[in-house]
Amino acid sequence: MNRLLHQIFFAITFLMLMAPPGAQAAPRYLFKIATLAPDGSVWARHFQEFQKEVIAKSNGEIGFKLYLGGVMGDDRAMSRKMRIGQLQGGGFTMTGISETVPDFRVMAIPFLFRSYAEVDRVTEGLFPLFQKAFLEKDLVLLAMTEVGFVYTMSGAPVTTVPQLRASKCWAPENDPLSRGFLEDMGITPIPLSIPDVLSSLQTGMINTVFNGFYGSIVLQWFTKTKYITDTPFGYAYGGLVFSKSAFARLPPQHAALMEAAAKKHFAGLLLDTRRSNEEALVTLKNNGIRLVAADKETLRQLLAVRDQKTVPRMVGTAFSREIYEAATRLLADFRAKSASAAGAK
Repeated sequence: MNRLLHQIFFAITFLMLMAPPGAQAAPRYLFKIATLAPDGSVWARHFQEFQKEVIAKSNGEIGFKLYLGGVMGDDRAMSRKMRIGQLQGGGFTMTGISETVPDFRVMAIPFLFRSYAEVDRVTEGLFPLFQKAFLEKDLVLLAMTEVGFVYTMSGAPVTTVPQLRASKCWAPENDPLSRGFLEDMGITPIPLSIPDVLSSLQTGMINTVFNGFYGSIVLQWFTKTKYITDTPFGYAYGGLVFSKSAFARLPPQHAALMEAAAKKHFAGLLLDTRRSNEEALVTLKNNGIRLVAADKETLRQLLAVRDQKTVPRMVGTAFSREIYEAATRLLADFRAKSASAAGAK
């Protein structure tokens, strides 16, 4: 019997020594996560750095399977797969996840922000409210992501309202805010999901889109546009979202690890995205893209339509009055303090 036990022991030891380097047990908590972000993009790199740190610090107890580049479908498909347990998380655009959590779209009101300092202050103030709204839908919002300020990009110059009306203008599918604003301007936008935009530009179905500088390069939209209107149309963002049921399975120390890693890596993502947008603008100019300026009268008309038509119609439907008042209060307070500080100098 002792001889048999020794043989079993040496057999097990031999198998352990012959195991491939890095082999380890399957993770106890596996998160399948999907995103539209293409492999190699700044967004994908930070997703990968986040998961690498969590895996290492949990000693492999938490694992991830990351699906990049929209292979799991668009935001709507990803959300559906989360509901049935096929995915446990996703990197969502604002337009996609706001179908489920409408209040999340409030920061996308056209021409709301003038600077990233304003964006950061409002985001900081609204984040706990966003998290609460997500939890009410059985979701966990772990971090915000960013495309950045988005601009009107077109095949012909768009500097006046009549020119915008004459264009074949895209609106994100299932985004009542941007679509409603364009309709209030007398435009009939063509709603499309993000994966369908490039082919629609190529066929001429649309000729005017909205994107950040870096995003337009990553998604190749810039290849079918020649002009950028040099005034931000709005601010585009998203979120790293997990199903509440999957996240709740984590022991407290692992949940805290996920939260800390997300805070670290996605704060870095914001900085890298903004840097990438600056670099992308140079690249776009070098590729013959021209910036054109909208005149003051055009901007006045756009703001008047937003304030007199779109926002009154959207409050209580596209997002709640409570989140709208919280956002505008934070923004007004920040601007007042900034003006006071500037006047004191």
